[in-house]
Order: sequence, then structure tokens, then C-alpha cells
Amino acid sequence: MTDREKIVSDEYYDLVTDYTAPPGISRLFDYVIQPVDGEIAVTYVYGKEISPINITEYTYPVLPKGYGLMQMEEGSGQGFDPTPLIYSGISQVQRAPLELTGRGVVIGFLDTGIRYDDPVFLNQDGSSRILGIWDQTIQSGEPPAGILYGTEYRKETIDLALQSDNPREIVPSYDEHGHGTAMASVAAGSSLGNGLRFLGAAPEADIVMVKLRQAKPFLREFYLIPDDAIVYAESDLLVALKYLESYAISLSRPLVIFFGIGTNMGDHEGHSVLADYMNRIATKRSRAIVVCGGNEGNSARHYMGISAEGLRETLDNVEIRVGEGTAGFTAELWGSVSANHAISIRAPGGEVTPRVDFRGQGSQEFGFIYERTRIQVDHILVEQSSGEELIFFRFLGPTPGIWTIQVAITSDRNSETTFHIWLPITEVLKEDTYFLKPSPYTTLTEPSNARDVITTSVYDDANGSFWAESGRGFTRSGQIKPDICAPGVNVSTIIGAKTGPCLAAALTSGAAAQFLQWAVVKGNRPWVESRELKNYLIRGADRSAEISYPSREFGYGKLDIAGTFEVLAGV
Repeated sequence: MTDREKIVSDEYYDLVTDYTAPPGISRLFDYVIQPVDGEIAVTYVYGKEISPINITEYTYPVLPKGYGLMQMEEGSGQGFDPTPLIYSGISQVQRAPLELTGRGVVIGFLDTGIRYDDPVFLNQDGSSRILGIWDQTIQSGEPPAGILYGTEYRKETIDLALQSDNPREIVPSYDEHGHGTAMASVAAGSSLGNGLRFLGAAPEADIVMVKLRQAKPFLREFYLIPDDAIVYAESDLLVALKYLESYAISLSRPLVIFFGIGTNMGDHEGHSVLADYMNRIATKRSRAIVVCGGNEGNSARHYMGISAEGLRETLDNVEIRVGEGTAGFTAELWGSVSANHAISIRAPGGEVTPRVDFRGQGSQEFGFIYERTRIQVDHILVEQSSGEELIFFRFLGPTPGIWTIQVAITSDRNSETTFHIWLPITEVLKEDTYFLKPSPYTTLTEPSNARDVITTSVYDDANGSFWAESGRGFTRSGQIKPDICAPGVNVSTIIGAKTGPCLAAALTSGAAAQFLQWAVVKGNRPWVESRELKNYLIRGADRSAEISYPSREFGYGKLDIAGTFEVLAGV
């Protein structure tokens, strides 16, 4: 098999590694390494040559996390509604005297692909505004430089396809789902012309799209992800970011990266291989990364427990309602570094496992006499990326009913500590499996908790209210996230009005492209990068006298790019 065939084969497992293959794997014969940057690589290993996958042996960062698509709901209304653009200040700065339309800026997307023949992605002369499409799912053409799989279609080939009677014979990449097309239209769609109306936030920005391939069966099996769920592996996301970054380097152009997918896996503090790589990109000159905060605020998939001050040990019964037909699911408990956590598990029928007081790193499996359920538990006292305690659960074949995880927190009597448990995101886990006493806070999906990215939450511009489904801050340790709140309800896209957290991020991505055009392309702030851009957006944000900022819901306020320029002008 060639290296490309191995990378795309389900028999080869993706592992996220640093520099080179990890110890043990490097002694194997059959593996392929895909470099990402100087500190990260993805190693593809023949699955039959390695031991069974588990968190304890491979370590938490090495196994790619599963990231789900932030699904859109159908919105109401017909035709193009410019209200979200107006409330975000985007329409105002598109017009004279600033005339900021994203010209000279590249917006990169990691998503379901793009319908490249749609008129909103074309120039007036009929040529494409898309600089490149890297389709990870097609292996018949040449991959991008420095990347070992997928097929790249550059602007010249896309233009040739647009001139043909059957474009998809030349560029077969297509967005069957529509999510990526909708996001690109909101962030960078241009006027349709011919009497039809549509307009995105940055209608003259150039576009680069990565069509992501879905996660391999070995990851779906390990994380107990249903076959019909749209889930992407962290390994493919890392290589996609490498591809988008390469465009900015090769063209010496400002780059905005839109990231509209997320996961409940991770410490919710922005400590992961993916988040670290995003931070490195975001701190480069002329870069910005915008990440949606997800739609987990009202999903009942987060639980927070608190130790009682003055007690050496606190017991907390965490109840999970498991619905009919749930084949399995995972859960992650993250504890504070100053405390230790022991667990026991009670089945719906009343059976209780022995209490397990973890002393280090290890795995255990629990079985039940009256239940067919098996529960595998991995414990890491000091997780590599965060330095915190992690207890990882796999519920296999859970009996419907109320499952209880009793958590014993042992800590200093003079301090109060917390622990958090997250279930998988809504797109992965059935809606009838949830915590009975959830917390709506600390529900921003990863990697939106990363320090240097621009994190968005959602409000309804029709009445100014916070959208209840939107993820909410702060991070697990209380760091301020989200950064900004943007419209995400009934937003016009090229495939109809939609509602969802990714729409707020798409609008913010367009606003970021407008600012980079003014700052870098026009030479007003040529050294700007994501942290500065984020603070410019914060300074111009629309804030209500009735809300205390920073807010768990609104961050530092509502997106208003026109307000940013008013601040810069001293108005």
C-alpha cells in the first residue's frame, strides 16, 4: 500500500504525536507520519500491530478527539434579511467612507465543503472567488504540497470547471450537506445580481475551503459514536489548519479561519493539541481565528460539583438519565488539582460497584449481575495537557433509567474545590440522555476556550435576547469566555434562513476580515494579530447598562464592527 492508501485506510489508526512517532510505535514497521508543524505530527499506525485503544496506555492527547458539526436549525422568513448585518455594524462599514468588503483578505473554512458554482462565490466576470478547495474525501487527484492525502482543486481548475457544461466532471468536490456552503455565504457571500438579493459580511474576500472527511471506525467505536453522527477526527482538523495557514504564508495575505465545529471532550480550559496549535497561528501577524461556542447551554450535558468547606470529604451523587435505545456513551470528569476523587456507580436496578479510590494512572472495568452494562473507567491523576485529574468513562450497553455516579471529593478543609463532568455533545448523544441536575454554565464547546481565538456566543437580533441554546462561559477555571456575542437566529444564508451558533461565528469572521482589510491591506495597523483584533472588537462592542460585563452569556458585549471604528476615530 502507498502512504496515501494507508492514511485513508480504516485499518490504520490516527494518533496525534509530537515531532516523530511516539516511543514503542517508532519500533514498528508499518506506519506513516504526516507532519503538521514543528511540534505536531499525525502518525498512522497499522491497527493490528498495536495494543487495544485506551486512554491510560496511549495518553489522552494522543487519541484524536471527535468533533461534531454544530447543526443549524431551520429559521423563519423568506428572502434576504440584512438585519443581522446591520445590528453587527457590518453593513455600515461596507459603505463609504470605509468601504470594507474584505478585499485582499482570505477566509478559510473547515467544514462540509462548498457548492463552488453558486453565484455568491463568483466575481462579476463569472470567475471563482475560491482560491482553493482541499477535499479530504477524494483521493484521485494531487494532494496539497506537504500533505499526503486528499485532492486539491485550485482556482484555475475551478474556473475551468465553471466554464464547462458539467463542472463536477472537472471538480467533483461538492457540499452534499450544505453546512459549509451556508457558512461561507454568511461570511463571504457576494451579491447574486440579476435582480436577486443576497450579501455576506465580507463579499470581496477570497475563500479557501477544506472539505473534511469523517472520523474512522476505530475512533467511533472507542468513543461510542453512532454511525449516523457527523463527526471529524482531531487529526484531520490539525492537517486542515496546516493547509489553511499555508495559503496565508504563500500569498502573504491576511487570513481569518472560521471554525464551526466543537466537542465536549477536553478540560474546557483550552488545553489540547488543537487549541495550542490554534493559539500559535492566532498570535502570528495578520491572522485571526473565530470559533463558535456551540449549542450546549440548554442541553443538560454538563454537571458541576462543589466540595463542602470545612469537611475533609464531600459526597456528591451525580444522576444521569439514560434513554431507551442508547447503545453507549462516554463521559469525562475533570477535577481540581488540589483534590482527589473516588467513585462508585449505582445502576438503575440498585446494584452498586465498590468504591474506587484512584492512586495514579490505571484502568478498571465494572460489570453488573442484573444489568448487561459494562462500564470502563480510565484514570489519569495528572493529565498531560492540563495538569488536572481526569476520570474517563465508557458506558457500554447502558440499561435505560437513572444511573448514579457517586463522587467522593477529598480536599483541604480550608478550601472549596469543584469538579465537572461532561457528556458528549447533542449531535453525538441522544437527546433523552442527560444529567438530572445540570449546570448551563461552562458549556462552551472546545476549542472555543482556547486563549487567543475569538470566541462567539449567540443572541437573537429580533429582540436582543440571548439564545438559550448557546454555550455559556466561563472556562472551568473562570477565565473570560466568550469574547463577543453575535446574531445567530434567523440569519439569511444562500440555502435559506438558519439558526445556530456557527452563524454567529460566520458573521464575526466576516467582520474580522473587514478589520484586517482596513488594518493590513490598507496599512493602518499592519502588525495586527488575533489578540489585538479581539480587543478591538471588544472595545467597540455594544453593551447594555442592564448587564454586568464580562458576562457568561454575552462576553464583553454584542458584535458591532462599526462601533470599533468609532472608537478608533475617537467618536
